[in-house]
Amino acid sequence: MAAILEFEKPIQELENKINELRTFSSEKGIDLSTEIAILEKRAVEVRESIYGSLNSWQHVLIARHPERPNTYDYISYIFEDFIELHGDRCFGDDPAVAGGIGRFNGHAVTVVGQLKGKDTKENLARNFGMAHPEGYRKAVRLMKQAEKFKRPVICFIDTPGAYPGIGAEERGQFEAIARSIQVMATLKVPIITVVIGEGFSGGALGIGVGDRILMQEHSIYSVITPEGYASILWKDSARAREAAEAIRIIARDIHGLGVADKIIPEPLGGAHRDPEAAAEMLGKALAESLEDLMKLTTEELMTQRYEKFRSIGNLK
Repeated sequence: MAAILEFEKPIQELENKINELRTFSSEKGIDLSTEIAILEKRAVEVRESIYGSLNSWQHVLIARHPERPNTYDYISYIFEDFIELHGDRCFGDDPAVAGGIGRFNGHAVTVVGQLKGKDTKENLARNFGMAHPEGYRKAVRLMKQAEKFKRPVICFIDTPGAYPGIGAEERGQFEAIARSIQVMATLKVPIITVVIGEGFSGGALGIGVGDRILMQEHSIYSVITPEGYASILWKDSARAREAAEAIRIIARDIHGLGVADKIIPEPLGGAHRDPEAAAEMLGKALAESLEDLMKLTTEELMTQRYEKFRSIGNLK
């Protein structure tokens, strides 16, 4: 059973009651179908009401849900014949970034994505999705390889930010991110980036330069986490809820600002409620975007990408 968030408790109470009635009906041989149907209808109404009026902090909680599908999950659902490739050919392999080649709708593609774990042990192994420089250099290696073999690139963003530790800084963290951004800006193949969870700071932008930027319905995207914003501006990280509203990080706001090109719907309650359905929705959006981009010449692709990013922030 998925972990229950605080605002989901009214839904859970109704679902528990429904399960109790079903069990009682089965054990006692009593027909309670009418009562169960009434409660099921009420549960649907409550669920739709709650998820139809989420605030920004509630979107943050869903985006960070420990059971939310990660890059590996979507790779397994969406791509065929995937082969993971490792290492940056410079220092080592970063488990916080996964990448490789596979097939999508008959096309050979390169996939790169930040990777969180599903539990504490796996999160520690993957550094909670916070990449080191070798992660970005691995991404660059794979993207340059994709360009050489004319493969489109699909990137999955899900990180609280690049790792800020001493070792990462010593190995050139910011240069690695800047280099990745530079390479993506000039790559001569289509690039689609998808924010599947949280995407914060340069850690997200390091693989975020795409011809199409897609966001799942409950994903979040910003230059800084709500906790970081609150700590810097108000010297109080406990005001993260307030910060989440102030910095406009949810998909609806990012799309409204012209940064995201499309919002991908999720199953009611979030992608973790039905990962397979979420993957189907995501795959459909990827297919539509890729079909459009594959029609463009290299010159048209490069021109549109340049104009896209030059126009971001122009609020006239």
